[in-house]
Amino acid sequence: MRSSRLPWILLVVVSAIGYGSGSLFAKAIYPTGFDWLDLLVWRHLLAALILGAIVVALPAGRAALRGLTRERALRSFAIGLFFTANAATYVLSIFFAHAPSGPRPWIALAIATTGVVLGVGGIPDAKEPALIGLVLGVASPIIYSCYIILAARLAGETKSGTGASGGGGTSSLAAIPLSLLGTAVGMFVLRVALGRELLPLPIPDGALLPIIGVATIAGIIPIGAFYIGAQRLGAARAALISTVEPIFTIVAAGYLFNESLTAIQLVGGALILGAVLVAEWGAIRLVRPRRASAQAKRGAAKN
Repeated sequence: MRSSRLPWILLVVVSAIGYGSGSLFAKAIYPTGFDWLDLLVWRHLLAALILGAIVVALPAGRAALRGLTRERALRSFAIGLFFTANAATYVLSIFFAHAPSGPRPWIALAIATTGVVLGVGGIPDAKEPALIGLVLGVASPIIYSCYIILAARLAGETKSGTGASGGGGTSSLAAIPLSLLGTAVGMFVLRVALGRELLPLPIPDGALLPIIGVATIAGIIPIGAFYIGAQRLGAARAALISTVEPIFTIVAAGYLFNESLTAIQLVGGALILGAVLVAEWGAIRLVRPRRASAQAKRGAAKN
């Protein structure tokens, strides 16, 4: 049974890579005149429209939307609205969601946290962040952790089991487009609250492909993959696996933009990968024996 976790582990890794690619696309977008708020509006609005069109075009998608109750539709939209306040990392879900049993996940969490700190690297003295930056940096993981918990509840997770094991939860085909729409609306509200014009800047020709990439590769794919993976693995386990995100971002940025990696960042990346292996070694290790056993049974049946 444990080996069946491997596809969902890989799905969450795909989610982390998708999230991590966002900053790479942004680096190509900002020189065109966009700022972070313009980019976020277009990212979630396009993601909601693209995924919504796909879901409506699929018979299974239309069936999921028809079977959605008003309460679950509002919850999906509200969770997306809450996502407006997020900015990435996954901590508190271990305390409030379905927690994996045994000491291994806690050991892995400690290793991963150390790895993230080392992977980010030191901040030069001349570039110390302002106090508001530090406050937002601390608030960000807390906000995102609350989002993970709410999304896991929507997927059917309780303290006694994951969404898949409980057999409940809102279908991803219905929940994810509504959640993306909620986030897009939240971004428009944020623009007004900050005194900006309601509509973002038009998309420049040079930024069209990167913005579509942000909406799909760094929007639809990671949000959808994480929701589906967490429904099978549980929010806490999926959140821990997602700590591979900074590894991808750091390595990809180094390769694409010739940004050098320090020794301490390489050590941090190795620790994060080690943490994921510690947490999920049972699922990975048992795949080969199960396949060998299945092959042996088939051979015996032929004889």
